[in-house]
Amino acid sequence: MVIDRLFPILRTPDLPQLSGFYEQAFDAEVTYRYDHEGVDVYVALAVGGGQIGIGLEADIARGDAIAVWFYTDDVDATYAAALAAGAASVAPPEDLPWGERVAQVRDPDGNLLYVATAIRP
Repeated sequence: MVIDRLFPILRTPDLPQLSGFYEQAFDAEVTYRYDHEGVDVYVALAVGGGQIGIGLEADIARGDAIAVWFYTDDVDATYAAALAAGAASVAPPEDLPWGERVAQVRDPDGNLLYVATAIRP
């Protein structure tokens, strides 16, 4: 058995808002849309070298069961872009002992996002 790719799917009661957040904050590009009776119920987004899906789910409980990690070339600028797009700050960028600069935010649905970059010596 070979798994050739995988990607997370976030579920949300407000697909346009959450998709718009990722497009604005992380320059994500919609690569696929599936609609039901004229309403988008799923979108796939290309983000950097990866993919994330967002599905419409009317009644979804929020929690911390998943976090999404983004590597970027500029944590401070990415953190600022996420806040400008509507994210809530959890932890501002800081240099961590394992050699990365990391920040944490929550997207408009409360999903925990990490943004990070390697610290150059």
